[in-house]
Amino acid sequence: MPQDPHTPVSSDPAADLLPADGQPVLQQPGTGTGGEPAPGSSTGTEPVEGYRLPEAPEADDGFGGPLRDIGEASFGPPAGPETVHGPDDRVQITNTCVYPWRVHCFLEITAADGSAWLGTGWFIGPHTIATAGHVVFIKNSGVPGRDGWVRSIKVWPGRNGSTVCYGPIVSTSFRSVTGWTGSGDENFDYGAIILPSDLGAQTGWFGFGVWSDADLLQVTGNIAGYPADKPYATLWYDARRIDSVGPRKVYYDIDTFGGQSGSSVYRIIGNDRYGFAVHAYGGARVNSGTRITRPVYDNFAAWKA
Repeated sequence: MPQDPHTPVSSDPAADLLPADGQPVLQQPGTGTGGEPAPGSSTGTEPVEGYRLPEAPEADDGFGGPLRDIGEASFGPPAGPETVHGPDDRVQITNTCVYPWRVHCFLEITAADGSAWLGTGWFIGPHTIATAGHVVFIKNSGVPGRDGWVRSIKVWPGRNGSTVCYGPIVSTSFRSVTGWTGSGDENFDYGAIILPSDLGAQTGWFGFGVWSDADLLQVTGNIAGYPADKPYATLWYDARRIDSVGPRKVYYDIDTFGGQSGSSVYRIIGNDRYGFAVHAYGGARVNSGTRITRPVYDNFAAWKA
């Protein structure tokens, strides 16, 4: 009997999380059809008009939008507040049909019980979108019939409200790991959406990599996603230096909100973008994402093949 495509890929043990020689391990990005290399700024941020990297930390905003944050399905309201700290300096991206913004995807998610939710993902290859595990597999909701693999996800690359650049395209094929699907452990909260076409060959994709603690602590993290407290299906961007790192998590004071679960936490090297964590959680002082360690890297590489 062929293996069910929803069968989770098991997480590797905690050993060998980082490259032994301290050198990064990388998958390269692609700019897609008609894509041109897009230079970053000297601060390691995107050169977005009206955005300036803050020098000091930044409070909660109200929750709104036609759909609820997918995090609420697993964690309950409020959904593990993916938090704005202090003044909200997120900037809206309106020219979303160009690289690198079209790599980010607005997700409309239908759970197993038919309930509707929203989230974010990002292309890592022609037919693969990286996201949080709780975007594709709902855990411990307490609602009969809701837990488990979601029924379907409608993917809108680079959507800006009513402006649609690509798609939508509907996927029913998902990946995660037993650390999330079996245990609900936030250290393993990552997954992927497999598309039925190579739409990413048009949009382009981000690379991803594994870096040492010392390297990541010197990095400016960038996050773009689809927060539920902003106008529906609009893309918002913010950046900060990384606050701290753990064996399986990265912590940062980058402003986010519910709906941005699954966003790429990425760095800019020259003209290239590389994800190093998957945004998933908020906190009173810092927000956090699942760190791309070597086991995560290996799973992403297999899922994009």
